[in-house]
Amino acid sequence: MVITMNNLVISYLTYLALLSMAVGDAVSNSGLYPLVVSTWPFLEAVRAAWKVVDSGSSAVDAVVEGCSACEELRCDGTVGPGGSPDENGETTLDAMVMNGVTMEVGAVAGMRYIRDGIKAAKLVMQYTDHTMLVGEQASAFAISMGLPGPSNLSSPDSIKKWTNWKESNCQPNFRTNVIPLDSCGPYHPKDTANPGNKLCFIGDDATLKVSGSYAGPHNHDTISMAVIDKMGNIAVGTSTNGATFKIPGRVGDGPIAGSSAYADAEVGACGATGDGDIMMRFLPCYQVVESMRLGMEPQLAAKDAISRISRKYPDFVGAIFAVNKNGIHAGACHGWTFQYSVRSPEMSDVEVFTVSP
Repeated sequence: MVITMNNLVISYLTYLALLSMAVGDAVSNSGLYPLVVSTWPFLEAVRAAWKVVDSGSSAVDAVVEGCSACEELRCDGTVGPGGSPDENGETTLDAMVMNGVTMEVGAVAGMRYIRDGIKAAKLVMQYTDHTMLVGEQASAFAISMGLPGPSNLSSPDSIKKWTNWKESNCQPNFRTNVIPLDSCGPYHPKDTANPGNKLCFIGDDATLKVSGSYAGPHNHDTISMAVIDKMGNIAVGTSTNGATFKIPGRVGDGPIAGSSAYADAEVGACGATGDGDIMMRFLPCYQVVESMRLGMEPQLAAKDAISRISRKYPDFVGAIFAVNKNGIHAGACHGWTFQYSVRSPEMSDVEVFTVSP
């Protein structure tokens, strides 16, 4: 078979067309620095970050301020304290901040009793050689570094949500292949009595079905934010209280660098939101940045990363924004309509971009 340049061009154009049909996308050039991009219409969070970065502060400081504002406002009930109770009715926090110049990362996961997730993550980056601290040990560290606590992270809303869920026999939940199916447990493996009756292999061409759709703007979500400061330095951050009614101990993609967010000041940045249990298996934001490093525009890089997931999990719900070091930004999504927010010098206020699946 002889491969000509025309064949390669046609194949590439066909690939782009297939991507356009598979996932939604939006693209825009935001102009000069500084720049703030965030998942969802979290306008006050973007304004808070913009105020910091426009005054000349660093991209890292702006990300922390923006995500912190979202925690205080309990954006959509899925960020900060007071939302997303787990099976035991407790709210825990996951957060991450990444410096795209030094590639330093600070993260906390499953953190209890501390209201300031993103600030705790920054403390990990500033005052340790570690990348992530978890659970009560993360809480103890945050308090030792000056954050207030311990605090009750529940709220009347989260307690009511949990109580109603318990009265509905704990349905829906994230348990699979267990018995009993229609109660609050205790649960036992369904195949204990017949260990040979298990799925051992899935072929390369198989697609995997997500059991239940738990991701949504008021259930399973994250603020993911990228900032380019006046010096062209890039940082990203995320904060979330995780999936509602999650199994205690569950950590999603929020604190995972490369999954919920990633930044490299030589290339650009990415933020993600959606079903973190699925998305973290693909490190989509790392993929986006590496694709842009190889020359892909943000629009194609975002669409490509989403399509890699949707080919294996056609029922998953998720979205990505991508921004390169020149301030060109784009979004892609699958399974829902996605919106992301932007503030740049050419804008008088935050603008919201809508991406269709």
